[in-house]
Amino acid sequence: MTDTFEHAPRVWTAGRLRDALSSVPDDAPISIGVADGPGDFNGYSEYALVNFEAVEPERPASPGTQPQGTDVEYMLMADYRAGRYHHDED
Repeated sequence: MTDTFEHAPRVWTAGRLRDALSSVPDDAPISIGVADGPGDFNGYSEYALVNFEAVEPERPASPGTQPQGTDVEYMLMADYRAGRYHHDED
């Protein structure tokens, strides 16, 4: 039997992000550390923040009904940090 658990991270609001950045210089680069597993920041991958976008994820509908519409959410977009990488062939 597989062990499962509920993972509910506290998602930051725009206000909390603004507060966190209030003393950071305008030209400071921002990196994002992505956890290796739910809540596991002992091992993480580091990415560079490269964009910010408003997205409208479609909300799933209940069976036999229309989709429930969209709500705008905001997403920070990350890419690999600058460096030299091997090109992966598909």
